[in-house]
Amino acid sequence: MPKGLPPGLVQHAIIVAAGILYAIALKYFVLPSKVILTGTEGIAASLSYYFDSYWLFIFLYLVFQSALILFAFSKVSRVFALRSLLVVVTVVIALSVLPDLRFAQPEPQNERIILVIFGGLLAGFAKALAFQNRGSTGDEDIIGAYLAMKYLKPVGSIAIFAAVGSTAFGLGMDLLKHGEIESVVNTLMYTCIYIFASAETLNNLYKKFKITMLVVVTRQPDAIGQTIKEIASHRTFTVQEGIGGHTGQSFSMVRAIVTQEELPPLRDAIEEADPASFYYHHELEGVSRRYYITPIG
Repeated sequence: MPKGLPPGLVQHAIIVAAGILYAIALKYFVLPSKVILTGTEGIAASLSYYFDSYWLFIFLYLVFQSALILFAFSKVSRVFALRSLLVVVTVVIALSVLPDLRFAQPEPQNERIILVIFGGLLAGFAKALAFQNRGSTGDEDIIGAYLAMKYLKPVGSIAIFAAVGSTAFGLGMDLLKHGEIESVVNTLMYTCIYIFASAETLNNLYKKFKITMLVVVTRQPDAIGQTIKEIASHRTFTVQEGIGGHTGQSFSMVRAIVTQEELPPLRDAIEEADPASFYYHHELEGVSRRYYITPIG
């Protein structure tokens, strides 16, 4: 973070950058490749493809996001909603003013796959950037944030479920326009590639809802426990006594369930508190919904 700049100002600058990146992904890679976006964006994109109107997508995008941001205000948090609004406004402005450029030929026999994959990667990166700074790119990400808090699932996974309805709608519009099943299947294949690329990129970069078991083998359990309290005060831990099989010496195993977002600073602090300790961690599945994760925003 640049010295002398307020953290809030830096975060807002990153939020704007995320909106610009997402607009670039949409304008130059996703929309030219005619894939169906997830959620209400997919409905807006499908109608814009059907009527061959880029500006129809922008208008519908703005209408749908306005309703979803109101949902974010009531169900997620005020900060999250305001920062999502900033991203959406940035996307709309960028889509309106970015020059018309073509980086690859969108026809299936040319470089459509390149547009789809790179667009998915760029969109996923923009989404993660927004989430890491307590905002979102709107649409299914807002619903994803709400459901992720409720069911402790990675936010990118929600996109897959959100894609079902929008994809079915988009494929229906494609069939109406072209009247060819081959075109529908082709669109479906490229849409699946885009959804997978964007969702996996988001899940790999935004780790707030990935849960990990951290185990520390130490002879200083009090120091390790105090470190956990200081770095992650909302987390608890358990201490189990053990005896080394080769040495016969006693030691303690300190276990804590943390998110992957919390893991790096906690790991660094543990190494500083007890350099002689040994630790390992692994992902967990099926954690009780009673597990607490700090709210987004």
